[in-house]
Amino acid sequence: MVSQAVWFLKNYLHKIWVRATSFAILAVLTVALAQVASRFLPTEWTDLVEANAVDALLGILASSMLAVTTFSLSIAVSAFAAAANTTTPRATALLQEDTTTQNVLATFLGAFLFGLVGMVALKAGYYSQSGLLVLYVATAAVITLVVIVLLRWIGHLMTFGRVEDTLDRVEDAAVAAIERRIRNPWMGGVPRTKSPPQDAYAVYSKTTGYVQHIDMIALSEQAEALGIRLWISAVPGTFVHTSDPLFHVEGGEIGDADLTELCKGVTIERQRTFDQDPRFGLIVMSEIAARALSPSVNDPGTAIGVIGRLVRVLSNWQRDVDAEIAFPRIIVPGLQADELLEHSFRSIARDGAGMAEVQIRLQKALAALARGDADTFGEPARDLARDALQRAEDAGLRHDEMAELRKASML
Repeated sequence: MVSQAVWFLKNYLHKIWVRATSFAILAVLTVALAQVASRFLPTEWTDLVEANAVDALLGILASSMLAVTTFSLSIAVSAFAAAANTTTPRATALLQEDTTTQNVLATFLGAFLFGLVGMVALKAGYYSQSGLLVLYVATAAVITLVVIVLLRWIGHLMTFGRVEDTLDRVEDAAVAAIERRIRNPWMGGVPRTKSPPQDAYAVYSKTTGYVQHIDMIALSEQAEALGIRLWISAVPGTFVHTSDPLFHVEGGEIGDADLTELCKGVTIERQRTFDQDPRFGLIVMSEIAARALSPSVNDPGTAIGVIGRLVRVLSNWQRDVDAEIAFPRIIVPGLQADELLEHSFRSIARDGAGMAEVQIRLQKALAALARGDADTFGEPARDLARDALQRAEDAGLRHDEMAELRKASML
């Protein structure tokens, strides 16, 4: 588990403006340090480059990179909009964090600033004759980098923002979140197997939104200092209102100032994130399937593909894990198998009730999960399979289709 400060820093590092700003600063520093580096060149190299040659290259770089940056940014924005329209708006956050896209835009912006600042410094007489050689070599290196990045960008655009590419990103995010939760099923705390004791009192949320992160380190340190135990009620991904408890305090009354500090350990924002919330990735994949099953899209093939992906993601889940208890004063509820299946398949069973091919694939998927881990998914999968069969029958599938569906079912 990471602290709140590290978690905030990690989120900021995923923002495109951070990478773009870093590349821009690097470009300006390269231009400024070219004159300093020229002191280490042999004197016989000073006349190898003329100012006009460097000025021409910088002019081409500055004029072309501004247009390329603007054009690339418009392509990225169009890809975000296309992904929101063809899959789900919740998936665009993963596209915006794409490292290739961020590196491309940052490189183009940095190259533009390199050319622009270099021209200004050159016209101002900042460089000596040896400094011109260093600037020329740096300009050639920037042009080479731009060509390499441009070639990579062209290849990246062949799949960027497409349905399969978006599904791959959501699946990877869901698997990563599940694997993190498997390593820390209770986020380093004690498994919660019962309700808080009667003498424990609830601490309610001060804002309305989704729990994004719980700073287990800070909460544990405060609980240790106050001599209390915390029963977590709202894990990451939970929507909380001011009438919903964040946690219960066991061990005595504490002051308002201490309660305020405890509440600061729980980050509540407007949107859910994939980081500490394994259920969110499953919900987003299910939303993509539901949109594919809508009458306006009518793409059962995508929904069938999503079912297979969901089975692959859920197959990573493990219920009985021996995890180290790093925070013995914090009691945390675990994820339930019925919740995972509900978030994954309920909307597909509802929206694909009238499509035999989708229902057959759904029944096979539930049967596979039940066979793979009967103790975890057996009973919830049977309940969901039974519900899906009833929905298909209510949707009016033909008798032969229903017979085939029952044959594929584990019931």
